[in-house]
Amino acid sequence: MRKFILSTIFLFSYAYIFSQTYPIQKIDLRNVHLTDSFWLPKIRQIQRVTIPVAFDRCEKEGRFENFIVAERVMKGDSGVVRGKMPFDDTDLYKIIEGASLSLISAPDAQLEAQLDSYIAIIARGQESDGYLTTWRTINPSDPPAKWVGKCEKRWDNLAMSHELYNAGHLYEAAAAHYYATGKRNFLDIAIKNADLIVEVFGAEDNYEVPGHEIIETGLIKLYRITGNKSYFTLARKFIDLRGSDVHREPRGAYWQDDKPIVLQDEVVGHAVRAVYLYAGVTDVAAITGDTTYSNTVERLWNNMVDRKMYVTGGLGARHQGEAFGNNYELPNLTAYNETCAAIGGVMWADRMFRLFGEVNYVNHLERMLYNAVLPGISLDGTCFFYPNPLESDGVYAFNQGHLTRAGWFDCSCCPTNLIRFLPSLPDLIYNSDQQNIYVNLFIGNEAEIPFGEEIVHVSQQTSYPLDGTISISVDPVNKTSFSLMIRVPDWATNTFPSELYAYENRISSPVKLLLNGKEIALNASNGYIKIDRQWEKGDEVEVTFPSEVRKIIANPFIEDDKGKTAIQYGALVYCMEEQDNPQVFNKSLNATDLNARYNPAKLGGINEIVAKEGNRLWNFIPYYTWSNRGEGKMKVWVKSKIQ
Repeated sequence: MRKFILSTIFLFSYAYIFSQTYPIQKIDLRNVHLTDSFWLPKIRQIQRVTIPVAFDRCEKEGRFENFIVAERVMKGDSGVVRGKMPFDDTDLYKIIEGASLSLISAPDAQLEAQLDSYIAIIARGQESDGYLTTWRTINPSDPPAKWVGKCEKRWDNLAMSHELYNAGHLYEAAAAHYYATGKRNFLDIAIKNADLIVEVFGAEDNYEVPGHEIIETGLIKLYRITGNKSYFTLARKFIDLRGSDVHREPRGAYWQDDKPIVLQDEVVGHAVRAVYLYAGVTDVAAITGDTTYSNTVERLWNNMVDRKMYVTGGLGARHQGEAFGNNYELPNLTAYNETCAAIGGVMWADRMFRLFGEVNYVNHLERMLYNAVLPGISLDGTCFFYPNPLESDGVYAFNQGHLTRAGWFDCSCCPTNLIRFLPSLPDLIYNSDQQNIYVNLFIGNEAEIPFGEEIVHVSQQTSYPLDGTISISVDPVNKTSFSLMIRVPDWATNTFPSELYAYENRISSPVKLLLNGKEIALNASNGYIKIDRQWEKGDEVEVTFPSEVRKIIANPFIEDDKGKTAIQYGALVYCMEEQDNPQVFNKSLNATDLNARYNPAKLGGINEIVAKEGNRLWNFIPYYTWSNRGEGKMKVWVKSKIQ
């Protein structure tokens, strides 16, 4: 166990930046060190493989060059924008954000110096008053994407220009870099830009709102770092003005701008925009304590998970508009489920748990994490999904024109979003409040958790998600009384946390709990195993959740899933891939035996599900592993009469 060190060199901790004012707190990312055999290799791969690949693509496609050209234009030269999207600047911001967070668990002086050199290039593209969107500085009348329209003046077309979206990702990245390194070089760029944004949009007679949300959460992070309340005030103003027709013409549902946010009761429009907005509203609810906001996000969340979420946790039914569909509109072949939307969904779910403390927010978070975020990146860390369908026919080129994973996209938001998100995973494992320490995710780690005036060392050893046994060591520096709250995942119960789906077969084995080697009765409380005691050095808890093949059926209102079954084992949703089932892929499954068996040689080591039907075998693999063996058909929902 590493020695606990209070971080005094930074103005604020990462937990403070992301958690202040919430009733339930994060544990500082710096204090949770992964030892896990499932997630740790994936996060190391992000730093060692994916980040270099992404920086290389950015260099080849002119992302860095745009900042240098912008500097030359400011000095009087002409220039040409490279790239195809008005938000290409954010690819660099997101990679720097993920690379910065990766330095916490894997310090790398060479990478840190590389980030400093890239930040210096970004600074060159910033105008003297703080403005920073390179394409508009270089040639506002000729944006990289024609759908943006001419922007002769700043902020001419906020619906499409992405100027404020670029700023939001700048703030998010600068906050992470400052936290990880203690350096202000990136933070000062962000603050200079934010001060300009506040001056322009904080004016009483300015009623504009961003086209693509994320600046709201970015401004709030800067507020928590600097204490400058004008950043929070502007974030709240952007939220309150959205959908209002008092001083402006609302843009419509695609932008979540059809009616004021506090009157909205259905998640609509572009899914990534939506979940970023709702995360910001949740921050405002926590900071202000205003129940109007908290009631709003609760209402919107319930609509999403009970009417518009895929069994994988994926979000966004429609390719057109990258959008949520109508209630129960959840097609499989044409499902969009953008990887960015799943990442935003996890970020929102985390905030909802910390605001309300209800277990199902974490159950949904886990479902999204393993089955909607993780599928977005290949097993070797070099190829990506933009959409994540639940079925592939081998003909429809669903992945931005590709039938399988792609090495990059003209719109590369999803690869770079994965880079920025995955290194932050350790701070989702634990939470705390004045009475409880919550064990929310089951990932091997060693952690130092502040609890009141005490420090509690907690560690986990587990093979999760391969099996459901978790050993938890609780080792406080001094004897300390608190309730250890261990989440009971929904897959270990008979209740699916959504009205859209149900577990068809009941779980056959109970949860088993050992305390210091002796079995004790379960004290279940609102979806958690609650162990309330005075903890002392050497205490050991072991919990075993029954890992059984679960059969899932869908709400009959979902047309595409009628007469079909989905398979889940532990936290993982499964699928059939044509490579494993060439003879039976298009037949109906009518099997009585579905058994899990570990195959160390397949897809990096997986539990595969084998279903026997007479002399035929059906093989299911974890959904996150599909399309790592080339093009081919795939199904999550299988026509069946499984008994």
